[in-house]
Amino acid sequence: MSTSSPEAVKKLLENMQTDLRSLSMECKKKFPPVKEAAESGIVKIKTIAARNTDILAALKENSSEVVQPFLMGCGTKEPKITQLCLAAIQRLMSHEVVSEAAAGNIINMLWQLMENGLEELKLLQTVLVLLTTNTVVHDEVLSKAIVLCFRLHFTKDNITNNTAAATVRQVVTVVFERMVAEDECFKGMADEPPPVQGNSNRRSVSTLRPSAKDAYMLFQDLCQLVNADAPYWLVGMTEMTRTFGLELLESVLNDFPGVFLQHQEFSFLLKERVCPLVIKLFSPNIKFRQGSSSGSAASPAPVEKPYFPICMRLLRVVSVLIKHFYSLLVTECEIFLSLLVKFLDGEKPQWLRAVAVESVHRLCVQPHLLRSFCQSYDMKQHSTKVFRDIVNALGSFIQSLFIVPSAGNPASINPPTGGSGSTAQTAAQGGPGSAGVSGGLTTQAAFEYRGTWIPLVTVNVQGSAKATYLEMLDKVEPPSIPEGYAMSVAFSALLDLVRGITCMIERELAAEEEAAALRDGSLDTPQEPLVHQVWEEMVNACWCGLLAALSLLLDASTDETATENILKAELTVASLCGRLGLVTPRDAFITAICKASLPPHYALTVLSSNAANLSNKSYSIQGQSVQIISPSSESHQQVVAVGQPLTVQPQGTVVLTAKNIQCMRTLLNLSHCHGAVLGTSWQLVLATLQHLVWILGLKPGVGGVLKPGRAVEGPSTVLTTAVMTDLPVIANILSRLFESSQYLDDVSLHHLINALCSLSMEAMEMAYGNNKEPSLFAVAKLLETGLVNMDRIEILWRPLTAHLLEVCQHPNARMREWGAEAVTSLIKAGLSYKHEPPLSQNQRLQLLLLNPLKELSNVLHADIRHKQLECVLQILQSQGDSLGPGWPLVLGVIGAIRNDQGESLIRTAFQCLQLVVTDFLPTMPCTCLQIVVDVAGSFGLQNQELNISLTSIGLLWNISDYFFQRGEAITDELEQEEALLQKQAQEKGEPLNRPFHPAPPFDCLWLCLYAKLGELCVDPRPAVRKSAGQTLFSTVNAHGTLLQQPTWHIVVWKVLFHLLDCVRKSSTTADKEKIESGGGNILIHHSRDTAEKQWAETWVLTLAGVARIFNTRRYPLQQLGDFFKAWEVLLDHIQSAALSKNNEVSLAALKSFQEILQIVTPVKDADSRLHWPIAAGPALHEQCPVRRPHSSSSARGGAGRLGPLVVGVEHVVPHGHRVHSAAAASADKPSFIPSQPFLTALVQIFPALYAHVKGGFSMEDLRKLGVILHGAASVPISSDASPFILPSYTEAVLTSMQEAVLTALDVLQKAICVGPETLQVMYPAIFEQLLLFVEFSCKPPQYGKLETKHVANAKYNQIQLFAPAEWVALNYVPFAERSLEVVVDLYQKTACHKAVINEKVLQNIIKTLRMPLGLKYSCPAESTWKLAVSSLLKVLSIGLPVARQHASSGKFDTMWPELACAFEDFLFTKSTPPDNLSIQEFQKNEAIDVEVVQLISTEILPFANFIPKDFVGQIMAMLNKGSIHSQSSSFTEAEIDIRMREDFSKVCFETLLQFSFSNKASTPQEGYISRMALSVLLQRAQDVLRRYVEDERLSGRCPLPRQQVTEIIFVLKAVSTLMDSLKKTQPENVDGNTWAQVIALYPTLVECITCSSSEVSSALKEALGPFKDFMQPPVSKVQNGES
Repeated sequence: MSTSSPEAVKKLLENMQTDLRSLSMECKKKFPPVKEAAESGIVKIKTIAARNTDILAALKENSSEVVQPFLMGCGTKEPKITQLCLAAIQRLMSHEVVSEAAAGNIINMLWQLMENGLEELKLLQTVLVLLTTNTVVHDEVLSKAIVLCFRLHFTKDNITNNTAAATVRQVVTVVFERMVAEDECFKGMADEPPPVQGNSNRRSVSTLRPSAKDAYMLFQDLCQLVNADAPYWLVGMTEMTRTFGLELLESVLNDFPGVFLQHQEFSFLLKERVCPLVIKLFSPNIKFRQGSSSGSAASPAPVEKPYFPICMRLLRVVSVLIKHFYSLLVTECEIFLSLLVKFLDGEKPQWLRAVAVESVHRLCVQPHLLRSFCQSYDMKQHSTKVFRDIVNALGSFIQSLFIVPSAGNPASINPPTGGSGSTAQTAAQGGPGSAGVSGGLTTQAAFEYRGTWIPLVTVNVQGSAKATYLEMLDKVEPPSIPEGYAMSVAFSALLDLVRGITCMIERELAAEEEAAALRDGSLDTPQEPLVHQVWEEMVNACWCGLLAALSLLLDASTDETATENILKAELTVASLCGRLGLVTPRDAFITAICKASLPPHYALTVLSSNAANLSNKSYSIQGQSVQIISPSSESHQQVVAVGQPLTVQPQGTVVLTAKNIQCMRTLLNLSHCHGAVLGTSWQLVLATLQHLVWILGLKPGVGGVLKPGRAVEGPSTVLTTAVMTDLPVIANILSRLFESSQYLDDVSLHHLINALCSLSMEAMEMAYGNNKEPSLFAVAKLLETGLVNMDRIEILWRPLTAHLLEVCQHPNARMREWGAEAVTSLIKAGLSYKHEPPLSQNQRLQLLLLNPLKELSNVLHADIRHKQLECVLQILQSQGDSLGPGWPLVLGVIGAIRNDQGESLIRTAFQCLQLVVTDFLPTMPCTCLQIVVDVAGSFGLQNQELNISLTSIGLLWNISDYFFQRGEAITDELEQEEALLQKQAQEKGEPLNRPFHPAPPFDCLWLCLYAKLGELCVDPRPAVRKSAGQTLFSTVNAHGTLLQQPTWHIVVWKVLFHLLDCVRKSSTTADKEKIESGGGNILIHHSRDTAEKQWAETWVLTLAGVARIFNTRRYPLQQLGDFFKAWEVLLDHIQSAALSKNNEVSLAALKSFQEILQIVTPVKDADSRLHWPIAAGPALHEQCPVRRPHSSSSARGGAGRLGPLVVGVEHVVPHGHRVHSAAAASADKPSFIPSQPFLTALVQIFPALYAHVKGGFSMEDLRKLGVILHGAASVPISSDASPFILPSYTEAVLTSMQEAVLTALDVLQKAICVGPETLQVMYPAIFEQLLLFVEFSCKPPQYGKLETKHVANAKYNQIQLFAPAEWVALNYVPFAERSLEVVVDLYQKTACHKAVINEKVLQNIIKTLRMPLGLKYSCPAESTWKLAVSSLLKVLSIGLPVARQHASSGKFDTMWPELACAFEDFLFTKSTPPDNLSIQEFQKNEAIDVEVVQLISTEILPFANFIPKDFVGQIMAMLNKGSIHSQSSSFTEAEIDIRMREDFSKVCFETLLQFSFSNKASTPQEGYISRMALSVLLQRAQDVLRRYVEDERLSGRCPLPRQQVTEIIFVLKAVSTLMDSLKKTQPENVDGNTWAQVIALYPTLVECITCSSSEVSSALKEALGPFKDFMQPPVSKVQNGES
């Protein structure tokens, strides 16, 4: 019910009347004036009530009168009356019916009561009611009321004191509340008057309104009082305590900050009065050092000792000032804060430090205030870094609590780490059960560091600074502070500071981000950078101190909750720094967490280097050094794991405590929730996790997920059950951590990847040079990260795979294996992931994914390549159909084999290739087919596994079949592709770059295939060459029809001829060393036992193949523009092969030549006439002169023209043979001699060749042919081959080569026979050639300077024939004899030909036959001279008539002497018959001689007049000689008769005589010659007889030599023959001289009668007998004769 309602008013009136009545009752006796006043008062009230409607207003107007009775009642000083009056007055006040004047009166009355010490509590109550119910009391009245309360406060009565104190407080509050109300009323009215500047007169505050003025005066006086000065306004104060004054000041400042902030006068007071006061009062605390004096007197006067009540209240005031008026008192606050920081010093009393910490805590829960400090001080130049100092002070305070002070020495902040430290360390390592310094594990939360144990007290709820000691206003003596209290407060302060700042900044950051999102990145508001600067400055200012303190606490903490809080704080700061991009502090905090996770003193470089950077900066706080304390190893924690360190530690194993695991979880939490801001600190985090994972023995499994390792990690890893249950959780969090990388933005993801890479690099470094198990953490996690980020794999693929590829090259096998596992898993995952758009439409991505697979090929380690190839196999099996543009890469990988990789690797790669060829050729782009060919080829070329090489050649055959079957489809696709490429090339303005370019693309494919097979044809291994060669020629033959005409040009030049060149080169340079049997039990045939022989086989195959292609594909080839050039090159190859020293090659070359000569030019071909003469022209020029004997260096004239084998074409210099003349001079034998089969084949080519060239066959060609044939015939056989080629000596058989030579000449001769006249001039040349061969019978040809054994010589000692390195000349006799037969036959046909006559063929035949005829018995074979004679006879029988016929022409003039010589040489041979010649044989031979003489008598002598005289003379002389033939002395007695060649002599003599006495002598000349001959003969007979007679006489009884006896017998027989002839001849034909000589013989004959030899006697008898006819010569004749 309100005081103004009618009921309330009515009640008031009733109560007042009642009060007045009671008063009058009480005062009736003692105080009549009062009674009267009371009664008049009743009347007055009634009157007012009756007259006025607004009773309350009327009452107020008349209040002075209404109150008067009560005032008088109080004046009685009677307690009962006084109480009654005061109660009545209070009732009036409470209804606000007291005017200003009445109030003044009331106050005065109260003052008197106070002075009299009456009803103190009631007084206080009355004042309070008066001041609280209305605002009528101002100025002096008010001040009097207030003084009254103060005075009561200082009475002796405790209750009064306390009540008064409360009242004072309330009254002060009321005064200020009034002012606030007054301001509210005037708000919005006219603006407040401008503040008066520099108002020095503190009392004249005319600008203030009444209530404000009161408040001002009150506050000013409070300051005066606290400062122990006299008050200006509160007149009548008698005493005052500073403590109370400070409390009042504090409450005003705390409750009414607005007043001071809005009114300049009040601000002025604050600056000018309060602050100096506080600073002045602080001075004892500042100057005081603990230990200098002790005890404190309870006195208001300032003393030089810290006084707890004042100090504590000052700190409260300071807290309020800072909290509310910071903005006004910037400078002053700087001083206060600095003081505050100083109070935390170690030298200050314990209680002072505790109170200071509480004050600091109050600041720490006000982040906005802290921010202001930072802005006002830390960010200004030349200003104290207050904020930093506060934090650092807290830090050093905490540190100082752990350091037991040693006699006030401030330098002992870092005690030596020896002593207690080391003992604790050993204790801690004793295992979980070991008791620490404090005696075992405590349940109470506490901190413990280096032997100092500090319990943790619960001080307050987080976020509020509820102080304990700052609230102890009743305590006069400093309280004793329980152990751990200060630490606990400081700890809370730190945590609150961190929490407050981070929450504030993060809220603002979030707001800013939201705003930015709304603005969507339009204009940035200008103040943003500033805001950021403040945040950054705050963090920069506080992080060092925070880190130092938190690290120390973390190290010292023994309570899980406390540890958790510290870790949370560190994590929060780290994440904040990350968000603000402050790298150093972020890394520092993370380092701290990391270090805490690892065992103490764990050597981890990345952390220690980081810590080193920090420990160099020690932060100075007012000369005190704060150091970042390195963790001590003595936290008495439960050990939960013992494991192997990853780095090399001084101690073998390391222990992990529960706290380490807790820190590890924080670390995981940090990276999980704040991964985005970690940036480069991922490195620290991951390095630490790696080490922890290692110590805990987690090993990577499939997909990089870590699993608890097996027990094989060694006995060193010991895990307690506690940690065993944790492990799966940790492993899981670890995995989740990397899975959550999919939520990181790209930049953060890159940081993560980089960190993992550098971590991995370190692991790699560590794994070098030792076979310790490497840490695979980084590799496994790279894999895991890659797998979860498949959707944006592009951005991290390159750094990820580049690093993994490096891992793959690591020498440590386990490391490598994981690298490869990771790369291949990623590639497989990448290919099978459902990308958007799919890979088939995103070729770039597909190639990107496959690229690392290709890069793996550069790794030399086989195990990596195995992984790579397995991956390829899996990719083929799963994605083979959709590889598309990735094929070149995949094929590149399969083909990246090298010979230094083992067989198994090559085998795996080959499996992949086989799979590709069998299954995927149709699905791959046709452009890749060429790569398939290359890859298959490279498998052919590898030399590790022969079978694979051979199989790959089979694959090439399969591929060619595929090309053949799918030709059209492939052509279409390739041509489209080609068009595209062409277009691109044109746009770029470059030519199209593709192998075999001008050919169409499909043909190019074939050409690549052929070229690859061509490469394989020159592989070092014979089996591969053979297989490849067969395949190449088969494919060209089988599928060549698909090629377009112009492509054949490339096939011929770039494939076939190129191959021939290579083979030729390799063959000629191949090694001649014998190859030992090919390993194992493979025996190598002797014909293949050197590289050279094996290459020879290849050459043979290749040449044959090319020749066959030229033969089978002659139509397309003949259409090529440069066919003739190709033809020449082919012939050149055939020639160089034919010249090879290897018989097999040379023979094959000739066979190939024969094959291409088989080509029949089709008749229908209009140009056929042109083709062959031109085509074969080069053949002749290239081929015919392949072998040309020249005069050997010894040049023995005509007969010696059997020089060495000649290489080259016609215009090669004469000494162009293999052994250059210089070499020939120095070397005794040529380096090479062709084999018989070769020569046979060579010569056999001629008939076929001639068929093509007969039209243009010239004399010059014939001459060359002769040279070749002669050369071929001259070549000896090596003695090892001779048994197979030479017939046994008994048979006279021709070798096939000799047959061929004769056949060649036969072909030619037949051709000439039917040919035109022009050809017939060649007859003489043919004769000449044949006659050369005939000469071989007596004079086998010489081959260079080669020593050959002749068969003739070998007849008698066959053994020598097989002497090792001998060369055996062929048995040329049969050859020569056959040649002779051919000559005779040919001569019979051609004797009358003009050319034969002109070229003196007959003469040449005779000249040639002279040799065997002359040698006769000396001929190598007896048959030779017999054949020669019979041939001569045949030839002469034909030739002589011709010669006589042409006598006049003189063409035969030179023949006659030759013939004479021939007869001479034969009939009177210088050779003796062999000793073993039988008589029958001799007689046969004699018969031959007789035949010759008969020829002379029948064919020559009768035609003497057509024959040159000289010749006839020579014949005569010869017959003469034959008539008396002296015989050799070698005859045995028995054979004498026969050996005398009597028949021959007889025939000679008869012929001679017949010719002498023939009457046909046409000219006297002729007759003269014959007579000459006869007289010579007779003369000789005379001489012989005479000599005989004399010799016999001299010899006495001795018989004469047999020779002489034979001779005499012969002469005697001749005489008798002469006598017979004379008888038969007509006398006129006989010359007189002859007669005379004949008669003159007689006496001599008679003298011989005395001879003793019976043989001579009988011959003598026969000779003397005919003389009886001349006993009576006619006289006339005698006279004639004499005349």
